[in-house]
Formats: sequence, structure tokens, C-alpha cells
Amino acid sequence: MKKDRYIFPAVFDYDDDGISISFPDLPGCFSCADSDEEAIYMAKEALGLHLYGMEEDGDDMPVPTSINKISLESNQAVVLVEVLMPTVRQAVENFSVKKTLSIPQWLNKLAIENNINFSQALQTALKEQLGIRERH
Repeated sequence: MKKDRYIFPAVFDYDDDGISISFPDLPGCFSCADSDEEAIYMAKEALGLHLYGMEEDGDDMPVPTSINKISLESNQAVVLVEVLMPTVRQAVENFSVKKTLSIPQWLNKLAIENNINFSQALQTALKEQLGIRERH
């Protein structure tokens, strides 16, 4: 079942060239940053996108490890990272994707002469074709 809010521990690994971010409970979820502030932002983004992918794939969500159970080295710190999934889902699902299409030259010229926004026209036509009345 999808949840609206997740909190997972992240390990911030400090080195001379920046901060590496990993999530002990989520193999493959990594990021990096140059400052603590940027690391928090990047950790939230990485976590949100990773969890969104897991939701889409139907994967089971792991139980987050308690921070007192995570072993650290002297250059590491544990940070609890929270993501609100409705915001992540909306951002990902409304992200614009580029499409390549072909139309007759005469139609292209006429549309340009009439200042038609091609992206908007395609979206409107697709919504009409799919019977979508409201914005998703």
C-alpha cells in the first residue's frame, strides 16, 4: 500500500571533495552534495524518486532501520530524511516529456502563421481523444 509520508535514515559521508549520501535500507539510492544544506535537498530528492520507482514497480517498502542500529565511521553522520509522496508523485507525473512528431508542411506553416502553441495543441487534442475533461 502506498503511503503519503516516508522517513528513512541517510548516511552522510564527509570527504574532502564533498558529501556522499546513501540509504542503508535502499540499495542503489545514492546522491552527493557540496554542503549540508545541499545534501539535505539532494537526499530528499533521491529518496523521493527512489521510492516513487519502487511504488511504480510494486516493490515492498523496507522497514527503516533505527538510527541507533546504524554503524558509522568518524567522518559519517546519520540524518533522518522525510519525503511527502503526494508532492513527489505529482512532480514526476506532470514532468513534461519531449515527443517527436510529424505533420504536413502546409499545416505547420499555417499553425506558425497563427501563433499556435504546438505543445498546448497536442495536449488539448490528446485530452479530447482520451475523454479527459479535467487536468491531471
